[in-house]
Amino acid sequence: MNIAIIGAGNVGRALAVSSVRAGHTVTVSSSEFDDAESVAQATGAQAARSNAEAVRDAQVVVLAVPVPSVEAIVAELRGALAGKLLVDVTNRPTPDLSSPTGDGRSFAETLQALVPSVPVIKAFNTLFASRQADPIVDGVQVDGFVAGDDTAAKATVLELVRSLGFRPIDVGPLAFARTLEGMAWLNISLNMSNDWSWQDGWKLVGPTAKAA
Repeated sequence: MNIAIIGAGNVGRALAVSSVRAGHTVTVSSSEFDDAESVAQATGAQAARSNAEAVRDAQVVVLAVPVPSVEAIVAELRGALAGKLLVDVTNRPTPDLSSPTGDGRSFAETLQALVPSVPVIKAFNTLFASRQADPIVDGVQVDGFVAGDDTAAKATVLELVRSLGFRPIDVGPLAFARTLEGMAWLNISLNMSNDWSWQDGWKLVGPTAKAA
């Protein structure tokens, strides 16, 4: 796949590592070209001088930026995203535990409302950067949960998740991103409160195949 990763922080770098390793063509952009170039040199990806340049030939566009940056980036790229699919990796900061988004929606649903003609798929948000770069924990393959309303776009992202070494799990429509964002914040909270190492990952255990 031809993948554009917008963001050159820990998440962008980690997903560049695993995507290049899987044989995908990866272009990274950032608000600072030096940051994108640093990630490209470290991972084998290409660096773009602008977000528009990064997404120009991409099939899949990954938003690996903080939530406050998303709206401006989407506004900048609105026309350039036509015919592509958008992967939302974000989690809102400082969530309201009574209603994580204030209106009951996930951030992925908010994003989809901003670009209604572009399929938005929630993926990778339940994984720390350490696991985005390495899908194996103590010999166990970590799960990669994917939610989305567009069947074809979701199938593409499920294949991307599989190719990166995760066990892909289709959790259903984009509304289930609410649950995925909650899972992410639970894991973040546990690592913060228990002083864990930010190396764990989610794994469903037991039979997951259809009953005979």
